[in-house]
Amino acid sequence: MNSLKILEQAISIYGNDQQLNIAIEEMSELTKEICKYKRGADNRDEVIEEMADVYIMLEQMKMIFGISEQQINQQIDFKVARLKGRLEDE
Repeated sequence: MNSLKILEQAISIYGNDQQLNIAIEEMSELTKEICKYKRGADNRDEVIEEMADVYIMLEQMKMIFGISEQQINQQIDFKVARLKGRLEDE
């Protein structure tokens, strides 16, 4: 079974609300590891692990909200262009 099918199955079995709660938890765990890193922890592996969890949950959020890769990429392009403009103003 491919990865996307597994993620769809998780949504089907656990439900949107539960998976959104898990997404919040995973983002919080990544935040915690970033804070530890900023305090001097040698926790690169933990940051990678939590980033992977967040990527997985972002994929599920795309499924739950019916968001296409194109829609995400359009927003990324817009925000990077906006950042570019801000950097040029510096």
